[in-house]
Amino acid sequence: MVGELRIWPSVPFGELIESFDSIRMPVKEADRKPGPYPYYGASGIVDFVDGYLFDGEYLLVAEDGENLRTKQTPIAFLATGKFWVNNHAHIVKASEENDTRFLMYSIRMSDVGSYLTGSTMPKLTQGNLHRVPVVAPPLPEQRAIAHVLGTLDDKIEINRKMSETLEELARTLFKSWFVDFDPVHAKAAGKKPFGMDDATAALFPNSFEDSELGPIPRGWRVGTLGQWADIRSGGTPSRSRPELWNGDVPWISPKVMTAIHADDPDQFVTEGAIGNGTRVAPARSTLVMVRGMALHQGVRVSQTQREVVFNQDVKALVPRQIHPDLLLFALLDAQTSLLSKVHAAGHGTGVLGTDMLNAVTLCLPRQCEQPPFAESFATLNDRIALARAESRTLAELRDTLLPKLLSGELRVPLDVVGAADTGRGQLGLFESV
Repeated sequence: MVGELRIWPSVPFGELIESFDSIRMPVKEADRKPGPYPYYGASGIVDFVDGYLFDGEYLLVAEDGENLRTKQTPIAFLATGKFWVNNHAHIVKASEENDTRFLMYSIRMSDVGSYLTGSTMPKLTQGNLHRVPVVAPPLPEQRAIAHVLGTLDDKIEINRKMSETLEELARTLFKSWFVDFDPVHAKAAGKKPFGMDDATAALFPNSFEDSELGPIPRGWRVGTLGQWADIRSGGTPSRSRPELWNGDVPWISPKVMTAIHADDPDQFVTEGAIGNGTRVAPARSTLVMVRGMALHQGVRVSQTQREVVFNQDVKALVPRQIHPDLLLFALLDAQTSLLSKVHAAGHGTGVLGTDMLNAVTLCLPRQCEQPPFAESFATLNDRIALARAESRTLAELRDTLLPKLLSGELRVPLDVVGAADTGRGQLGLFESV
């Protein structure tokens, strides 16, 4: 359809929803009992507990937190199934004349800045949330728009879950091979290693020898992390020198180290920043978060897929006598023990010293023998990288379509949901107005 641009009306958010804030309930961490149900806060799941307050599909909108200003993560997200919500997120459902998923996209696009209170900690009160104007086309249009954008988000979520599964598989495999030495134990007992082809089984020795760690596979080597890799410190280029910023060299901070691959930096520097406040981590180095409040919840570990620089809250481990993918999964395997050392340090912001990293002990084949062992990990790592790359592309497409769909610049035929059920694609169905 070609014609005059149609702008959907803006309506106060509160006129489109039902609020369930009166049901939400915070539970102190010390009082929570572990269980299968997600416990949501302002930015997503913060824990899993043994009970639930809600069952169904709801929209959660952040009530407080700096993210309301920065929007580093979405300020609104769906929660489905059985779950618990604390008092840091508003919980709503669309009224009968509206679509809950569409309202999630609409509130994300709305400017909530002028409705925030609090100079130190931004807060979006229930009353102000209800006053925020959001785009509200008729329900059939809402469903069509939500279906297209939701299809992209669903695929991104599938990729995320697949990446988590592949990472867990690689973690389990690393522990079996290089911590518990399961294949060597099997061969020493005259058995074939479980679930392993003959070529892979042949890589492992069939006996043990004594070491400072106790029995280790014969011919393998024990060494500290500092012997296997070079540990480099990072930094922040001077903010008063604009010529060092807004270049094309990725600059990594802990907040983007949320998955195996740290390839989505939020800032870039110029070549001149190298040596003027920060240092280079070559492609396929492993990055480890070593300082910050979040360090009390988990030690973030990522692998670079390209040359990057990094800030002072990160250490870069550059492989020296270890295959890059074995180094990555060795650090992932050591996350729990490293986290316990961070807590023991007693620093308010959480610090993981270089000496703690250096003390990590690994037992591996000699470097010349490692590539065949690493093939399985490299394959899993590559599949994770491909899934993340696809998700980035899909997210960029979603973010490009979102304002065009909400403004009416692009229209989705109202039969798109039914067409999808019969195998008809969505991305070729848009009409300009």
